[in-house]
Amino acid sequence: MHQGSISLIAERQIFAKLLRNCSRNRLTDEGKKIHAALVKMGYGSDTMLGNDLIDLYGKCGRMDIACAVFDRMPERNVVSWTALMCGHLQKGNPKSSLVLFCHMGHFNVKPNEFTFSTSFKACGFLNIPEHGIQIHGMCVRTGFGRFPVVGNSITDMYSRCGKIIEAAQVFDEMPVRSLISWNVMIAGHALVGMGDESLLLFKKMQKEGQKPDDFTFTSTLKACSGLGAIREGTQIHAHLITRGFPLYVQTIIAGALVDLYVKNGHLFEARQVFNRLEQKSVISWSALILGYAQQGDLMEAMDLFSQLTQSPIRVDGFVLSIILGVFADFSLVEQGKQIHCYSIKVPSGLETSVANSIVDMYLKCGLTEEAKRRFVEIAVKNVVSWTVMITGYGKHGLGREAIHLFEKMHQEDVEPDGVTYLALLSACSHSGLVEESRVYFSRLCKDRRIEPRVEHYACMVDLLGRAGCLEEAKKIILNMPIKPNIGILQTLVGACRVHGELEMGRELGEMVLRLDGKNPANYVMMSNIYAGAGYWNESERVRECVKLKGLKKEGGSSWVEVEKGEFMSSTMEMR
Repeated sequence: MHQGSISLIAERQIFAKLLRNCSRNRLTDEGKKIHAALVKMGYGSDTMLGNDLIDLYGKCGRMDIACAVFDRMPERNVVSWTALMCGHLQKGNPKSSLVLFCHMGHFNVKPNEFTFSTSFKACGFLNIPEHGIQIHGMCVRTGFGRFPVVGNSITDMYSRCGKIIEAAQVFDEMPVRSLISWNVMIAGHALVGMGDESLLLFKKMQKEGQKPDDFTFTSTLKACSGLGAIREGTQIHAHLITRGFPLYVQTIIAGALVDLYVKNGHLFEARQVFNRLEQKSVISWSALILGYAQQGDLMEAMDLFSQLTQSPIRVDGFVLSIILGVFADFSLVEQGKQIHCYSIKVPSGLETSVANSIVDMYLKCGLTEEAKRRFVEIAVKNVVSWTVMITGYGKHGLGREAIHLFEKMHQEDVEPDGVTYLALLSACSHSGLVEESRVYFSRLCKDRRIEPRVEHYACMVDLLGRAGCLEEAKKIILNMPIKPNIGILQTLVGACRVHGELEMGRELGEMVLRLDGKNPANYVMMSNIYAGAGYWNESERVRECVKLKGLKKEGGSSWVEVEKGEFMSSTMEMR
């Protein structure tokens, strides 16, 4: 081989090594300089270096340059396509990643195991199992399904799409299960609310000789959190300490521990873990803040938020939305305004999710005009933005305004979802708009994108019950394609009491008591129906039944704000 050829190969390898180092360390500016140098030296058309450039710019978030490099390449191989797909996925654009996967076929480029893995991840992020199933079929036909990286990605895709049975089938058929395989299954079951299965898998993997890692412990703790399995979670915590695991350095695991203790009401233990963290993540801060707020300790929640704003950690939109949600739920408008002012000063305050939370806060505090002004100011409104505003109008009895907003939403090509329809029907219910509700309920039932849930039917029953259309309401319950829950029956029983419909009320009330005989509220409701119709002996008999069963109706509680300080008053009597 000539000396010149050896020199060129060495030069090319040096460029590749430098580009990969920049990619690994996310060094965009240095990468651009190397890019310019290799073009100047005649390597601009080199496929291998072109692939390295796409990978570099993709990992640095510069998809505009990555796409430009890809488009100018005279020859592209499967690595070129896969690198660009990965870049789109990392940038949060899984749809573009899948589009590229489809275009590969038109250029007769056959995917490899990494291409398939990336496409499955994209399907999982988009929650489109039907596409994933088609690609799964391609893997089986081409033999790539037996590659561990592909099998893990298929399992993850099915888990993310809620198809945990299919995920388990793929997992069971794997010839070799790696630690990643077990982690995917544990996380998948926790994601779909099957935490008990996650715990079984956690035990089984250790019996088969697999050693759990950070991800395993984090997913298992999340499963414990969802189950309310504080005993199992505490055992894992103790196990981590006794084996000398660097728990308070590993912020992800410690964050999962804080979340576990918070969700199970163990704030003292959550605070102990939090205080010992060497590096506190924004997730840990937000979990603890929310925990104190949910237990009614708003002063401590606010103090923690103040500490967070003074720390080097950037307050993200998720935390701002949590804090705004807390103040919205307690109708603390002054504190809400303070957070609103703070959100204007930070970059995350520009996020649509934060803007939606601000609108929601003002609506729940009764300031509909202020909420409307903030809604108008949202640069990019999503379906949540519109739904929040419609919900607020409904709760304040502004049904006509809610309908107007719903129609305007259609005009701006924003498709309503099931929650939007529920908000609209609720608005019609609170404003007594019977005919309008019938129109929109009919439209919902004809919308092929949305399947009406029991809440939609309950809303219609509530509205018709309020209007005295009891037979129509009963007919809706009897003709529901899904099983009615106890709440929808209680709603109609309540309407029967208001309108003095004793016979229907008695019939439905007895049904409610058979289904939920331990709830004292149901007996109170039946007693009131009899009392309203003048059947005092029957009314007294029902109340005596409550005493004999030892049932007690919990008292209500309310928050009152006095000069920026809060106190709680409660009423314990049963009415």
